[in-house]
Amino acid sequence: MAPPDALLKKLRLHSRLDASDVSALRKLSFTYREMEQGEDFCRQGDKATSCAIVDGGMLGRYHTMSDGKRQYISLHIAGDWADAQGLFLDHMDHSICAMETASVYSIPHPELFKLFKERPQLGFVVWRETLIDAAIFRMTITNNSSRHGMARLAHFFAELYYRAKAVELVSNSSCSLPLSQTQLGETLGMSIATVNRNLQKLRRSGAADWSGGRLIVKNWSKLTAIGGFDPSYIYQKVQGKR
Repeated sequence: MAPPDALLKKLRLHSRLDASDVSALRKLSFTYREMEQGEDFCRQGDKATSCAIVDGGMLGRYHTMSDGKRQYISLHIAGDWADAQGLFLDHMDHSICAMETASVYSIPHPELFKLFKERPQLGFVVWRETLIDAAIFRMTITNNSSRHGMARLAHFFAELYYRAKAVELVSNSSCSLPLSQTQLGETLGMSIATVNRNLQKLRRSGAADWSGGRLIVKNWSKLTAIGGFDPSYIYQKVQGKR
């Protein structure tokens, strides 16, 4: 099965891919899977044997706490490698689930290692993808620990919207954000009451709204100013020579 268009589009945001690179990717054994909302792709403690690439919908990476509660640590949209770091780790230290009905392609790890040996430049491309994922995660830590209230919510909205727009998932200044208020709180480290209070403030500011599983950006400049959002850490331009 050919690589999903979303994957190629995402990789080309930060890396050069020539015709031979695309041809090599097309030879991989992509397995297509439909996932129901709440279904796990992998679970904390599992031995990873394949990588998940989001084709449609949204996946969430999360930790399960000792009391059974979840802490969502990242969200993944079309084109994202949701678990590329599993290539190099003995077991998964987190779980990945579908935040809504989602479609996913998986690639067996042995095929990827063979590809990297034959075409080291594609290994650099995937490595760069994991480094950008780590940069986004570092910003998540900063956002959740250093920004408060409406600024934390605004930064989260701005980042997701910026990433969605880069892979053409924005329409009429709106993109999918299929979370419940509980899940949004678990992502941002906020109680439901705090999420609701700051969402109301953001609405009144005229910067953005979130309703019916959709994020609507009404004033991008105002949203980025409230959240202090600078997209440079997402590295959406071709890096270096490879």
